Amino acid sequence: MGIRLFFIGLIVTALAGGGFYVMKLQKDNAILKANAIKLESAISEQQSLIENQKKDFQEILDANNKMNELVNVLKKDLEDLDKRFNKKNRDVGKLAIQRTKSIERITNGASALATRCIEIASGSPLTEAELNATKKSEINSECPSIANPKYIPY
Repeated sequence: MGIRLFFIGLIVTALAGGGFYVMKLQKDNAILKANAIKLESAISEQQSLIENQKKDFQEILDANNKMNELVNVLKKDLEDLDKRFNKKNRDVGKLAIQRTKSIERITNGASALATRCIEIASGSPLTEAELNATKKSEINSECPSIANPKYIPY
């Protein structure tokens, strides 16, 4: 009888152990399923983040290209201004002494135009007069390429 009880106890213990093991496996399976769902969610979030970063990067590249174009235009305008200012070996100091009022008027007018160029380069919108200027007498002579887009030099 003792051996019989021993085997019954062994079978009951094996069944109980098997039952606990199956319950542990089910619990682990549920945890793994929850982790898989979280992982899939994280992957989709990361993919959307990558797409947003690609869009942002493209926008930065576009803005950089626009800025480079503006810098090149401003360099050209500066070169044109330098050619105008230094043509025929002018001595502005002597001219200022000889023709004080004329040089003052010209300098003040050019300063106002140059100030407007800086405003435009800094993002200020163009006025209607600047947008519609097509004649040399209507344009901003300091930076016509950015201040007067319809102006074509002749």
